[in-house]
Amino acid sequence: MAARDLQERIKKLIVDRRLPSGAPLPTEPELMRLLGASRNSVREALKALQAMGIVEIRHGFGTYVGSMSFAPMIEGLAFRTVAGHYRGEDSLLQLLELREAVETGLVSRLAGRLEEADLAELDALVDRMEREAAEGTGLAETDRAFHATLYRGLDNVLLGEVLEAFWDAFHRVRRDLAAAPQDPRVTCRQHREIVDAVRSGDSLRAERAIRDHFGNLRTRLSQAPTAAP
Repeated sequence: MAARDLQERIKKLIVDRRLPSGAPLPTEPELMRLLGASRNSVREALKALQAMGIVEIRHGFGTYVGSMSFAPMIEGLAFRTVAGHYRGEDSLLQLLELREAVETGLVSRLAGRLEEADLAELDALVDRMEREAAEGTGLAETDRAFHATLYRGLDNVLLGEVLEAFWDAFHRVRRDLAAAPQDPRVTCRQHREIVDAVRSGDSLRAERAIRDHFGNLRTRLSQAPTAAP
């Protein structure tokens, strides 16, 4: 039996039995009988599925349904972006455009709908960015927290992980951006406008604020040289 086919049959078993994360899978002998496969084939299939986060092998205890995390996919995306960037490709710019499309499409759903407590938290993050700009310290982590907080209310795990992938890839090559520095006051002003636009309930204004923010980021990436790591 082909290895890929065996993996698909184990995944189908998980789906058909509606097994949640952490649930035990049938024992190895049971899987051999159910799938009509050898012990080695079953073990290899389980190892492959473990690498994808679909199952978790606990030696001495058995095999369980994995966390179903997007982490392996996100790690692959980040690595592909960084590797492409150092090959002279515009992979980081492509990832930025993907993120811009996602955020522009979602921010209109937030306009006028965020709780005041969330808006206050966003205000506080922009205040922190302004203090960091005045002190000459980096804004990156506060910027990262701002976007995570902005979309937290959508309760979308995949979105959060994709945004994390962007940050991971972006900051792995941040040295290349030194030739095209962003005025931190502009960054602060753009984030303040995003909060004000969302608070106003004007979805078109919110989309425009996101586009303006990403437009400046795109300019930085377009001007940055590629460099050997």
